[in-house]
Parts: sequence; C-alpha cells; structure tokens
Amino acid sequence: MTIRSLLTASRAGRTALVAVTAAAALALSGCAAGENAPAAGSDGTTSGGTLNIDFATYNPLSLVIKDQGWLEDALDDQDITVNWVQSAGSNKANEALRAEAIDVGSTAGSAALLNRANGSPIQAIDVFSQPEWSAIVVGADSTITDVAELKGKTVAATKGTDPYFFLLQALEEAGLSASDVTIENLQHADGWAALQNGSVDAWAGLDPIMAGAEEAGAKLIYRNVDFNSYGILAATESFTRDKPDVAQTVVNAYEHARAWAAENPEETAQILADAAGLDLAVATKVITERSNLDVDPTPGEAQEQVLSIIGPIFVESGDVSSQAKVDDALKNLFNPTFVTDADPSAIGGK
Repeated sequence: MTIRSLLTASRAGRTALVAVTAAAALALSGCAAGENAPAAGSDGTTSGGTLNIDFATYNPLSLVIKDQGWLEDALDDQDITVNWVQSAGSNKANEALRAEAIDVGSTAGSAALLNRANGSPIQAIDVFSQPEWSAIVVGADSTITDVAELKGKTVAATKGTDPYFFLLQALEEAGLSASDVTIENLQHADGWAALQNGSVDAWAGLDPIMAGAEEAGAKLIYRNVDFNSYGILAATESFTRDKPDVAQTVVNAYEHARAWAAENPEETAQILADAAGLDLAVATKVITERSNLDVDPTPGEAQEQVLSIIGPIFVESGDVSSQAKVDDALKNLFNPTFVTDADPSAIGGK
C-alpha cells in the first residue's frame, strides 16, 4: 500500500483526531547518563548523581522549566544535579538518547517512533504539545507557490525530524516522491540559512525558526496540521527503570509548567523569545497560534493513531528496514504511568 493510499484512507479520522485532541549543534557539556551513579535509599528514593535533560526552542515547556529552576529545587533534597543540554532538533535529541548522554529528550512523535524502530530503547513519558510546527517554506522572492512545483528542485530538511516526514507526505500528496527532488540534509537553522542564501529552493521548516523566517518575508506555501506529529518527551528505558522517582519528578515539572504557561502566556512567550533570539511578537505567534500546549499529556492512543499513518513512510523511504520493526516500536513506545501518577503541585513549592 502506498503512502498516498494510507493518507487518503485515514484523512477523515486524522482530521477528527486533531479537532478533538485539539530548532546550532548539540552541546553535550555534562556527564553522560550512568556516570555519578546514584545510591538508592531504603525507600527506593534516588540519592546523588545527575539528571541529564534537554531543552529545545521547539519545546516551550522545557524552556519554562529551565528558566524557573523547578527541577533544581525539586531534586535538591536528593542531592541530584540537573544538567541541561540543548537539542537543535529531534534528530540531535535522539542521538543523545541513543548514546545515553541524556536521560530525557524532546522529540517529535515521528522521530521518537523512528528512533525506537531502529533499536533505541526509549519510551514516551509525556506529550508536551500538539504543534503545527512544520510547513514548506520558500524565499520572499520565490515564484514557487505549490508543492508540485518543487519537482526537480532542491529542498532543505533535517532527516529524522517532523519537517522531513512532513516533506515526504506533502510530496506524496502532490503526486511526487523524494526522488523527484534533491533533499539537502541540513539542521533546521542551517536550512533557513541555505534558503536565505539561495543554495536551496525550499525548506521544510520548523518553529520557532520558521516563524522568524516568516517575519523576515519567507512564504509558507504548504501547511497541514495533519502532517505534524505530537511533541513527545522521550526517556531512556534505563532511566525510567533505574530512577523512576526522578522520572516522575520530571513529568511533575512538565505538568506544572503546562498549567503555568496557560496562566502566563505573555511570560512564556518572553522566555521563548529570549531563548531563541526572537522578537517578542514572533515568539507570541508561536506560543498562541502554533503550539497547542493544552493537550492531553498522556502518551498513547491519540499519538498511536497519527504515528500508525506515518510509520509506513519509514519503510518506504528506507529509514526502517521493515514494517514489523515499526509495528513493534509503536506497540512498545508509550509509557503513560508517569502522567497518570503526576502531581504538578509537588513542583514549585519551595
């Protein structure tokens, strides 16, 4: 079955799902996961060691948590150091998770599934957003107005991320395939730079860089929220198994941040603007128009329905060797227990 037939068969269901459930290199500056091994108390509480966790401009809740210092406060009594590592994209977060250089990382749902299908033992422990963070972008002076016009053109995209899979789906819908274009595998910020200097004809963009590009005159020629997968907080299985109390604290912090962001949208936008070097108006647009933070945080059925459509693309594009691997990854990706047990009130009280 082709991508086109899968997409066509599921269009109504995915649209209904969206209605209902209504981006520099990686700086690995800290200790790798597993170093400074913690001692477990008699009550099973982790004592000592380091929590290696990422922050990313495409994950506003991570920026809020880092800015407010909630994890540092919550883990201080356990003598746990918090080491923040910036992820420039889902692919970089996945690289760090595979290397166990971080315990928790910010990825798109599609990227998390890809990572798991290719053997990385990670779990989705929280859903941080349901964003419309990807689109097909051309320069201000481009005459390209439709995805079909990309045939024979060069497009920048970061492989292993939502914009890359967004591009593949957009091409399929337009009657094209990846072989009809030249895909330049560039990190998100480099893709925007390449579009600006004319070395590519289009870019599969990612917010908040994309919102800044739009403000600078770039044009979004194709948007489709159905082609965006959820924002997933992914953790290594070794972390959730060996330090479940710390994993619970992370999810508690995320759920506390979700409520805080809802009550403080202006300050949330300012935090994003400062972290990403954006004008406040652009950051506000990202937060209020293209980042749905008010989403069920429990990883499971809603994400499975979306990813079951994206999964076959991995096999057709050669990113995963078999559908069986995709199916097995989808079956074992979600761990909802930390959201189920989340206590947002345990954060921010000190």
